[in-house]
Amino acid sequence: MCLGSGGRPHIYKWYLIPSSDKRPDKMDDIDAMFSHLLGEMDYLSQSLVHAADAPDVDPAQQRQSTFSVGFADLNESLHELEDQDLDALVADLGSKSNNNACGGTDHQMATSAKTQECEAAAAPLKPANTAEFSAALQMYEQQTKADKIKLALEKLKEAKVRKLIVKVLMGDGSSRTIMVDERQTVREVLEKLFEKTHCDGNIDWSLCETNPELQIERGFEDHEYLVEPLSAWTRHSENKIYFVSRPQKYVMFRDPQLFYMWKKKKACLSGINEQAKQLLVKEHFGGSALIVPDLEGTLYLKEDGKKVWKPRYFVLRASGIYYVPKGKTKCSSDLVCFTRFEKVSIYSTNSYRQKYRAPTDFCFLLKHPCIQKESHYIKFLCCDDEHTLLLWVNSIRIAKYGTVLYQNYQAAVKRASTWQTVHKANSHVEDDPHEPPPSFIPPPPPGQSHI
Repeated sequence: MCLGSGGRPHIYKWYLIPSSDKRPDKMDDIDAMFSHLLGEMDYLSQSLVHAADAPDVDPAQQRQSTFSVGFADLNESLHELEDQDLDALVADLGSKSNNNACGGTDHQMATSAKTQECEAAAAPLKPANTAEFSAALQMYEQQTKADKIKLALEKLKEAKVRKLIVKVLMGDGSSRTIMVDERQTVREVLEKLFEKTHCDGNIDWSLCETNPELQIERGFEDHEYLVEPLSAWTRHSENKIYFVSRPQKYVMFRDPQLFYMWKKKKACLSGINEQAKQLLVKEHFGGSALIVPDLEGTLYLKEDGKKVWKPRYFVLRASGIYYVPKGKTKCSSDLVCFTRFEKVSIYSTNSYRQKYRAPTDFCFLLKHPCIQKESHYIKFLCCDDEHTLLLWVNSIRIAKYGTVLYQNYQAAVKRASTWQTVHKANSHVEDDPHEPPPSFIPPPPPGQSHI
């Protein structure tokens, strides 16, 4: 028995022919049967060769390279894109597929021809009734957008660069839908939002993620790639992205004396002029190596799995946070590492006095961005007051990001001056009386943020 085409078995009957039987018709039957058998074996061997040559499918290539945040599915998020953004997406994906495969070009040409055919057919069909014409025009526009979305969905499957469709929430209850790919930083996404919202481009504007389950929030740093942390969200996550103004985003450069002269009295710190502040910034950020604030003090640590907080003496270093064990001194040899900064991000909290019976409302935590639910790998800390929380949170940011944070600040200041110049120029232009000027309502922070 041998497997033939289609996987069906072929059964061959072998006949024993006496040696004395030399009839030519019997010999012909055997030759024909043997030839047929050789043909089937050759066909089977060729099938096995083709199967062996077929490349294995890489599971990583089958993963969906494009997803959305804030929408039920990708199709819904594409519908929310503005027409110009959708056109840009289709054009971008079309250029990528043209470089990779000719089939995409053929499909795009076919779709373009179909659209042109629809336009040509719709042109002479202008009804006499204005209402009918408006309905027909609206239907045509909907069909055109549906064709674009269909083409975009097909191109997204071919794209090698991960793209993300994000719904960004505003303080007035509205939202903006933007397309982000894995190569774009938070600063570049902010530039997009400045254009869409017509705001002044102040350096305090930030993108903030919230996690309702953990009751935490975090402002993304300008140099981060937005797609990377959002990819850690679960499929049915209730996390959200806000476009907010965070006054403490670059407080370490506006008021560096708070972090590098924190041991002095507040009255002395408030009397420092602008020139002295600039000297402090240059001294601690402008040299060959970053100088981390020598911050130390008592914080409350939450025990794992319990709603119990115990005071510990913590010390900040460039590599991480250290604490003094019970019965030990504050010398460097007795310090024990609490956590390092390479794999964790810092988050502010909301209502932890109620949730975890924290001593105060001024709490923060350190965790890996991939951890989205409660875990013993999360480090919970609590401060006595808001000023102490401000010192620790931003000093940790300085230690973690180093000179990159200063570079972000310099770039933000430069871009803010440009945006403010454009904003002032537009404010002097006379507005169209039939069209209201674009307005923007500064959104409040989504929670009680102290970062």
